[in-house]
Amino acid sequence: MPRKSTHPTPTDQSSLCLQYLRRCGGSARLCSINFSLSLIQTLVNQRKVKINNTGAGFYVELEETK
Repeated sequence: MPRKSTHPTPTDQSSLCLQYLRRCGGSARLCSINFSLSLIQTLVNQRKVKINNTGAGFYVELEETK
């Protein structure tokens, strides 16, 4: 019988994070979102989001798909 993981899987939360960014117009301040930094890093590694430093703070932005 497989054991249940006690850690939340990032794939479940990643879709919620992407949906949140879409609702915010494609970008949100990094300090204002309530998702873990490891989840954000996973999305950056998958090239679904990017981090932009505007000088007034860091923003998480959706990557534009072609």
